[in-house]
Amino acid sequence: MEPATPMEIGPRVLPPSDRWSPALALPAPVCRFENFLGAERAAALLEYAIAREEDFRAGTVLDPLTGQVSRKGRDSLVLPVTSEVFSAHLADCLPLVQEVLGHRAVLAQSLTVLTAHGEGGHFGIHTDASRVRDVSTALSAVYYLHRTPRGFGGGQLRLYDTVVDDGRARPGESYRTIEPEHDTIVFFPAGAFHEVVPSTCPSGWFSDHRFTLTTWISGGEPVMAPDAHRPDVWRWLADAAEGTRPLHDAAQDHDGARPVALPPPGPDTRLGPSGHRT
Repeated sequence: MEPATPMEIGPRVLPPSDRWSPALALPAPVCRFENFLGAERAAALLEYAIAREEDFRAGTVLDPLTGQVSRKGRDSLVLPVTSEVFSAHLADCLPLVQEVLGHRAVLAQSLTVLTAHGEGGHFGIHTDASRVRDVSTALSAVYYLHRTPRGFGGGQLRLYDTVVDDGRARPGESYRTIEPEHDTIVFFPAGAFHEVVPSTCPSGWFSDHRFTLTTWISGGEPVMAPDAHRPDVWRWLADAAEGTRPLHDAAQDHDGARPVALPPPGPDTRLGPSGHRT
């Protein structure tokens, strides 16, 4: 077949303009691992979460302006936890996570809570600025647990794009969806706007809930000076999240989590030039 003849799109169809008007939509960088803890550890952690049903409490949010703790926009159960083994797994994979996400800040500590979402469980659009001292360099991580077959529906994580329009950053309407698959973990910037869409749990049993270990990873102190090596996407994410950052430092985490120092990483997990682990 003969190739088609190119057609000219003239100025009557696309009139010229001397003003640059498009808005830039930046997706939040994401790094996801499957089989994070392995079948045996994941099963044991899930049974632990189910067995601690009576210890869970209603999850809260922190108003960035007033500092008041409430449950507005959130319906979930939480249990603050610590785990040397889980922290070691985080530390071991963080070099690879940072390489994939283009993240160069020093990470020193984490906060972790077990969460459970049942019928109607959700968490409206928010950032994790209330969990960390410097949202421009901190990471959020969500590790998923559930029984097989899955006893709940919904509960997906939505990560919203950041729109840069006329030099100002704001959350966009577009997003990517992360499915809550058992024994998987997803890492993303703490400044990214995200939400947990409503879940269903037809049986009503606690064992059929959507469980997570949700962790916020940060440096020990905020970065005061701009980082010349920080990719622009991290700067725009932080700018968009600025309005959600608490004006006053909270004395403690509003869900009761406490910071735990991250251990040094184990075997090197950085990607080499060939794309394989070194």
